[in-house]
Order: sequence, then C-alpha cells, then structure tokens
Amino acid sequence: MILRNTFILVYLLVTVAIFSFLDASISLWLSFFSNAVILSFFTYYHIFIEKFYSPFLSTYIVFNYLFFLVAPMSQVTTMTSMDIPIFSNNFPFEESLFIKTNFLISIFHITFFLFYVGAKSLIRQKNKKTSDVFKKSSLSILYLLVLLCILIILMNWSFILDELVRPNWLVSNYSVGDLLIRKKVLFLFPLSGVVLGLSFLKANKLNRQRFFLFLFAILLFLVFLILLKNPLTEKRNALGPIYLLLIFLFYPKFMNSNVKTTFLLFFSMIVAFPAIQFLTHVDYGFADLLSNPSLIFRKNDLNEGYMSLNYDAFINIGVVIEHVSFDGLSYGYQLLSALLFFVPRSIWSGKPDSSGLIVGNHVKDHYDFHFTNLANPYIAEGFLNFGIVGVIVMAIVLALVIVYFLTWLKSSDLLKKSVAFYFAMHLIFLLRGDFTNGYSYFIGTLFGLYIIPKLIIKLYCFVFKQKVWVSRKK
Repeated sequence: MILRNTFILVYLLVTVAIFSFLDASISLWLSFFSNAVILSFFTYYHIFIEKFYSPFLSTYIVFNYLFFLVAPMSQVTTMTSMDIPIFSNNFPFEESLFIKTNFLISIFHITFFLFYVGAKSLIRQKNKKTSDVFKKSSLSILYLLVLLCILIILMNWSFILDELVRPNWLVSNYSVGDLLIRKKVLFLFPLSGVVLGLSFLKANKLNRQRFFLFLFAILLFLVFLILLKNPLTEKRNALGPIYLLLIFLFYPKFMNSNVKTTFLLFFSMIVAFPAIQFLTHVDYGFADLLSNPSLIFRKNDLNEGYMSLNYDAFINIGVVIEHVSFDGLSYGYQLLSALLFFVPRSIWSGKPDSSGLIVGNHVKDHYDFHFTNLANPYIAEGFLNFGIVGVIVMAIVLALVIVYFLTWLKSSDLLKKSVAFYFAMHLIFLLRGDFTNGYSYFIGTLFGLYIIPKLIIKLYCFVFKQKVWVSRKK
C-alpha cells in the first residue's frame, strides 16, 4: 500500500506540474485536461482495483502519459514563445488541430478501456502438464539450441561485425527483409534458450551435475544474447523489451505487480530520462546552478527536449488528420503494407507505403521537411484508413489482443509467458508507430522466441518418442 500511495503521489505531483506550466487557451487546456482525467482513472483502476497482473496496461498508461500529455503540452508552451510556431518536422502549430487530436485520443481511450475490462472477464486459465519425454529430452534440446546459436553466429559473423562498427545514423547495406530475418528472428534464439533453460530447471529434479550443465547452457545463451543484442548492434526500442524480460525472468519480484511495473516505467521514461537529457544539455555551469537553483526550472530549457522528433507522436496525428482532409481515407488499403509485410516490393510493385512514410511525404511535399520516414501512432493508423470508425476499431483490436496475451501471461508455459511480457514492453514501440514496423518486428520476434523453438522441441520429442517406442518394442 505504501508503494501504491507513493506512486499516486508522484503521478499527481508531475501532473499538477505539467498543467501549471501549460500556456494555452482554455479550450486547448480543457482538451488536455479531459484526457488527463481519463488516463488518471485508468491509472487508479490499474493500481488499486485491477486484480490481474497486467504489464500491458502499465505500458499503455505510461506511453499515453508521456507522448500524449507531457510532450505535446510542453510543445504547446514552447510554441507560444516562437515568432513562427512550427514543430521539428516543419508542421505548423494549429490549435484546432490539437483539440481534434485530443478528441480522437479520448475516443480511443474510452473504447479501449471498455473492451479491455469486458473481455478480461472471459479469461480462463488452463495449465498443461509437462510430458515425460519433454523432461527427459530437456538437456539435449538445450544443447541442440546452443549448437544452433553457434551456427547462426558463425554464418552471420560478417553481418555482426558490420553492425558493431556501423554508426546508428548510417543506413545498413542489407535489405529490410534481410534485417528482419536476422535481427528479429535468428538473433532471438539465444533469448529463447535462456527462457527454455529456466523452464527446464523448474520442470526437472536435478542432481548437481545436471544442474551445472543446465546453468552452463543458460550462461552460454546469455553470452550469445549480449553479443547479438547490445547498444552497438541494436536500437534502444528493441533492447528495452529484451532486457526488461531478462529482469522479469531472473528477478520476477522486481516487476511482479501492476504498481511496480508502472512505477518503474513511469520513473524511467517520464522522470529519469528527461532529467538526464536536461542535465546533459543544460546551458549553465555548476556554479550558476548552485547560486541560482531556479535556473533548473526554466520552462524553455525543460521543454526543449520535447521538441525533437523523438516526441512527434501527438503532432503526427495532426499531420494524418490534415493528410486525410487533402487526399481522403485509405479504406484499409494502406494497412496491407503491415499485414502483408512479408511480401517484397519486387513481387508486389503496387505495395502501399507504410503510414510513417506517408506522414513524412506529407510534411516534405507541403512543408519542405527533409526527412520522410517518421513515426505514426497506432491511433492515427485507424484514422488514416477509416476515420473515426477506424480509431474505434483499432482500440477494440488492441484491447482484444492484450486480453489474449493476458492468457499467455497466466500460462504455466514460460515461453508463452515470456512472449506475452515481451509484447507488453514492445507496446511502447507499437503504439508510437508506425504500425508496419511495430507489427512486423513483433511477428519476427514471435517466430524467433516462440514458434521456431516450439517446432524444434516438438520435432525432437517426436523423434525421441519414436526411438523409445521402437526400443521398447524390440
């Protein structure tokens, strides 16, 4: 109860602070305030009422609080001090467009919450017993995966070296499909090995020798994972879910409740990261800050970081609204770029662009922006395709998908549980968009972390079972 009350106190203090700094008209102020009230209700429900452990809702709350409240409110305040109020993507500030954006977000919030709470009541937990063949084969399966990981590393060694030395800003020479298969499928094998190793440890009664063999295999997988997934070879949005999953696996008490998960994400994304970013970019020396601490709270300095493209999610909903007013709705055609991401453009020449590219092209064509591959939030995907109806449908789909993965999170299968937790952390990337990248990256992870390891296990167990049956028959 102490942690819950502490979190709510911090949440309310931050909320009061950002509204006290907001310099906007009463209409725009109220549009943000209405979304803050809705999100605060979600937070109270999640922390004090919800009985399920749901890291999905934790991520949803923190994402929306940061990208649809803190960031845009800071941006609005910055706009008021500019002679020509434009954002980092050259899109002009228009108050009515911000109010429309807040209206769409409110519709999305309410629809999502109603279907999330309603569908969650249908969850039924089913536990499956581990087969004897699976238990007997566990060590062999684990070292088979070790060999596969070694083979993957050897076959991709030149690619790994290229990723280690290539700066993040430099585009890779490999195709998008090639990168997806390597980085999101094959390079996730070591993580599946870690999960299976821990699962086998729990499912087997081991003597000391076998215990150390299992432990050695898990350590090998961790070494492989660090080699393949580190800050030099992967972006932050891809590393976050992986390392948070490792914390969840090895130290579950750290993230085993709604308040713990929400507090961790809230503190790291809304308090710690902006504070570090501000302190590393502050224009004042230590002596100046010591003599005049009020310099730390200068609005322009605090808001400056939120004007970057890292926080353009809210703005890009407005870009999509304007794009639709110019060119009309897509009526689902644009969504095919995500749902059929695995079809290469060399085969499908008329394949639609991802929504992020559409947003980028819009600000390039109309506002002379130089960059065309921008983020596009999940909410905007629905509006781009079907208008307000699309926003409602996307909210329903998200709620049902989350409830489905809640059943995986409650499963006794550690692989399923790990995929569900990974998806919960991946939600930040999926909600920020664009949907094509968020969806395709998760599907690749689903194959690398769950589907392919499961197929290997089933194939191995089938062969092992056949051998046992033949030996018994003889």
